[in-house]
Amino acid sequence: MAGSKSVVIAALIANGAIAVMKFLGYLLTGSPSMLSETYHSISDTGNQVFLLVGIRYSGRDPSRQHPFGYGKSQFFYSFLVAVMLFGIAGWESLKHGYGAIMHPGHGAEYQVIDFLGFSFNSVWVNVVVLVGAIGFETYAFVKANGELQRQIDEYGWSGVPEAFRRTSDVTTLTAYTEDAIALGGAAIALVGVLLSYFLDAPIYDAVASLVIGFLLMGFAVALAWENKRLLIGESLPSDVEEKLEAVIAEHPGVTGIDSFRSVFVGAQKALVTAEVQFDGEFDTGDLDADIAEIKSKLEAADNRVSYINIEPET
Repeated sequence: MAGSKSVVIAALIANGAIAVMKFLGYLLTGSPSMLSETYHSISDTGNQVFLLVGIRYSGRDPSRQHPFGYGKSQFFYSFLVAVMLFGIAGWESLKHGYGAIMHPGHGAEYQVIDFLGFSFNSVWVNVVVLVGAIGFETYAFVKANGELQRQIDEYGWSGVPEAFRRTSDVTTLTAYTEDAIALGGAAIALVGVLLSYFLDAPIYDAVASLVIGFLLMGFAVALAWENKRLLIGESLPSDVEEKLEAVIAEHPGVTGIDSFRSVFVGAQKALVTAEVQFDGEFDTGDLDADIAEIKSKLEAADNRVSYINIEPET
């Protein structure tokens, strides 16, 4: 939880600063790709606020209405982020890029700026802003990637693609995805701005805006899909379930397992239930002690196991 929160705060600071810088660049130049990137960064900044709300809300203690806590709130707020990324940043970027392509006269208008006795073309404002944005986003991305890599090492995943499919820490996953898109978007915008200026062809700037829009919408759909699997109740991976079943089966006095189920009830928090056959010679006191010992073994086997319900059968 602490790792996820620090990742989100880093992204919030970076995106807030970048949004202001990009908007100033757009005001000075009218660049379509800069406006697209402004929408992108404003959306990302709002998204980080949503993620922080999700983290805070998920930390509430279990109640009668929510006996397994509020952990799934992170899934809900991450899903909202995906919708915002698609509906606001992606669509607006796509629409603005398309408009600039269809109406070339509304593209960037670079001019000479006099500032403190220095004269320079306004295109370099965009270049400086985008290079600065790449620097800020690199900082946020390194933070998110470090947390994701820690989880990859801890759970033995093969890499980022498997982590994307398996992790229940959607807050870190969302921040990682946003930062990766932001880096790619800033780089695309930089290429579009420079090509438009040096080749005197505004079409490149407009196309860059269009590409950024498609990039945002594509990743938003992928992110929403990953949140959907957790919102509707996904189990622990099959290999993890097999390991946990083996922990129960190998406990002295266990003669069989009639059923075993698991489901994520929050970020890195899973509920495990099992119907376990015990040797009929156990008395009630021994059975209670053995169930408590099995629960301790399950928690030690995988730190995502947070709630355990064992139904004994003799």
